[in-house]
Amino acid sequence: MTTNTTTDHSKLGMSFEFFPPKTDKAEESLWRTIERLAPLSPRFVSVTYGAGGTTRERTHATVTRIRQETDLEPAAHLTCVAASRDEIDAIARTYWDAGIRHLVALRGDAPDAANGYEPQADGYAYAVDLVEGLRKVADFELSVAAYPETHPAAPNADFEIDYLKRKIDAGATRAITQFFFDADVYLRFRDKLGAAGIDIPLVPGIMPITNFATASRFAGMCGASIPDWMGRLYADLDDDAESRQLVAATHSAELCRRLQAEGVREFHFYTLNRAELTWAICRLLGAAPALRSGESALSAAV
Repeated sequence: MTTNTTTDHSKLGMSFEFFPPKTDKAEESLWRTIERLAPLSPRFVSVTYGAGGTTRERTHATVTRIRQETDLEPAAHLTCVAASRDEIDAIARTYWDAGIRHLVALRGDAPDAANGYEPQADGYAYAVDLVEGLRKVADFELSVAAYPETHPAAPNADFEIDYLKRKIDAGATRAITQFFFDADVYLRFRDKLGAAGIDIPLVPGIMPITNFATASRFAGMCGASIPDWMGRLYADLDDDAESRQLVAATHSAELCRRLQAEGVREFHFYTLNRAELTWAICRLLGAAPALRSGESALSAAV
């Protein structure tokens, strides 16, 4: 059995991930990015939490503003870190009351990664517990993370698949993968999930390369592999922004096209709060802006 990638195979499905801004200038930049990408009509846009829940208030403010001022469907990240069960349940109810119907439920990272993750005594210990708890709060759409190359804390690949199945059994409705740079990594993982009877949408997470050194650092933190040829592809481009963007857009579009050829119709883009690469890649994949005459991409001025 092959894992489904979307419920609608007739067109390209997209979702975009943003992180909450820390300054007024960063907020202005984020909203320019949202305005630029909104005409592509994503299925939803998600807003992350910082390590240790450090951006909780900013995440809530950003998600609420998206709900109130745009036609986009926002999804808020929630983690297990630095909060009790009662606190997390209260946050979830606040989101529901604000019209937020989609949550991304994650274990989350400790504030100090060097000391490793330790569950809070009165909190949700892991993502599966969080999913189970949120399902009791309200009828949310619940997305969870999946790791084609195995989470750094997982003992092996079989554990990774079993744990994802537990999150689905607890009420998860979609899995979004960690980013990867080799299509075969995703395709092998999809086949393994299919063999395990997992058939919820498995949405590939795509991270366009804005800076190869930064991408390499992110990959090292989450256990994603970087093919040797990528180092050669991006060699000497960190100081050549124009050429790097052309290479990055082509590289990511080719990755997505390979997945499209294998039946994938939905992609989740880690935008890093920048619009240009994600916009270019989506256009290369066939996405077209959908604006009605005389209307802005946002329902309110930004």
